[in-house]
Amino acid sequence: MAEHHSGPVETGAPMDYSEHEKTYNFFIEATKFGTLFCVALLIAMAAAFFTTAGFFTALVLFILLNIAGFVLLR
Repeated sequence: MAEHHSGPVETGAPMDYSEHEKTYNFFIEATKFGTLFCVALLIAMAAAFFTTAGFFTALVLFILLNIAGFVLLR
């Protein structure tokens, strides 16, 4: 059967807030640049498939969008 405790329950090790902040900041940066990559890829794919731009022009567009986005999101 379960034991009944009248005192506070042990919650484990104390929080390492500096490590928590580093992990959170990494997650935010990864999300930001992952979204940039996906949006640039979709725009380049639209340029390649729905226009007469072709593969290499769409590839250049993809690279330029990633560079511009990286500079703007820093």
